[in-house]
Amino acid sequence: MKKIFALIVVAAAMAVPAHAQFAFGAKAGLNLTEMTGDYKSAVKNKAGFFIGPTVKFTFPIVGLSVDGAALYDQRTSEVKGTDEKVKSQTIQVPINVRYGIGLGSVLNVFAFAGPQFGFNLGDKTTNIKETTTAIKGWKLKSSNLSANVGVGATILKHLQATVNYNFALGKTGEFAVDKAITGTATDIVKGKMKANSWQVAVAYYF
Repeated sequence: MKKIFALIVVAAAMAVPAHAQFAFGAKAGLNLTEMTGDYKSAVKNKAGFFIGPTVKFTFPIVGLSVDGAALYDQRTSEVKGTDEKVKSQTIQVPINVRYGIGLGSVLNVFAFAGPQFGFNLGDKTTNIKETTTAIKGWKLKSSNLSANVGVGATILKHLQATVNYNFALGKTGEFAVDKAITGTATDIVKGKMKANSWQVAVAYYF
């Protein structure tokens, strides 16, 4: 995680002018994950969280800035009708371009968008133990790409609140589904899934 965050800082520092303003802070928030794709009716969405360091570069161009972060992100979904859970633990690296409008020295409102890179930390494969469900397992990708679109506000140049939608640009993983062919025979088929999330976050820049 430290190496990933260091790379973000170095890359961003090389891309901005020497007189751009730099701020370092901490960020945390909640996400509500929505599974889309095949067999989504078998999955119940649940809340998760994320936390980690963040940086922000403000350009000498009025209203333009860039932020990046290295966030520990945990998302959980539940297989309906069972006690089984699909748990995703990743490091998420969002890089957002922001455009803001200052409302005096107290408040700045902004919109932002950008890519987000995810790297899996937890178990990639989950086996469903319940025999009463057609869902038999889940396999997560080692990495994934998503994007953010959102709005936010900064109060007194330090405290920031944001809300955004994070949507997958590729599949997050696959379900293994036990599908009945006859009364006695079954066949294992795969169902692709994507994990999209509404996210609410707060950050403090020092």
